[in-house]
Amino acid sequence: MSRFEAAGDAFLSASRSLPRRESAADRGEPMPDYLTQYPANAKLIYLPSMQDYLPPKNDLKAVIVDRRTNRRYDTNDLLTVEQFSWLLWASQGMVKYSEKTGLTLRNVPSAGSRHPFETFLLINRVKTLQSGLYHYVPQEHAVYLLDDRPEIFQAINASTFNQKHVINASVNFIWVAEVYRTSWRYIERAYRYLFLDAGHVCQNLYLAAESEGNAVCAIGAFNDDAANQALSLDGHEKFVIYMASVGKPTQS
Repeated sequence: MSRFEAAGDAFLSASRSLPRRESAADRGEPMPDYLTQYPANAKLIYLPSMQDYLPPKNDLKAVIVDRRTNRRYDTNDLLTVEQFSWLLWASQGMVKYSEKTGLTLRNVPSAGSRHPFETFLLINRVKTLQSGLYHYVPQEHAVYLLDDRPEIFQAINASTFNQKHVINASVNFIWVAEVYRTSWRYIERAYRYLFLDAGHVCQNLYLAAESEGNAVCAIGAFNDDAANQALSLDGHEKFVIYMASVGKPTQS
């Protein structure tokens, strides 16, 4: 019996770097925009600055040792807006933007500093924020509301095969990959980098949540088509790559 899956072998073969083809960058095609685009009429909600914020647990070793996946959340607990701000800053916060290169420096590593993700938040319980689907704007460290209809909660939960912790979480992070941000330079190899980058982002979320006394459950089991449809994505140039729920863990 074969010890590898044909689909996986095809992915590895298709995403090899050699022989290297000419990239869009090599051809001098315009570089993609690495700043988040948002509607001119979007009502940005600016989040607290993290410059002087210190989470309760600051011992890195303790945070790493204590970190656990937890999908049982206290449904009476609300994240503070400071806690919410910290999670976003730690997982996709922008440190610097270079006018010269058009690239951003963030709090997570990314191949070639391409940072191909857009962060969407399905908020159930965050103080001062109404429930709904939000989009994060890193260069402003702000969010804006996209959809507060009950149907958006139902659609996203259904895309995760109705995992209960999605409904019970204080907030769910949904990362969307914009392929061309990475493939503009790295062609087919970009697809490997996208999944590596997603791991970096989610691990930072785990550590940031642990430092506040909260917990995370990463979600890899979701229906791709349903998740993309819920966010009106084409599933090719833009697609949901990863999700994670966050909440106050129960003692049980």
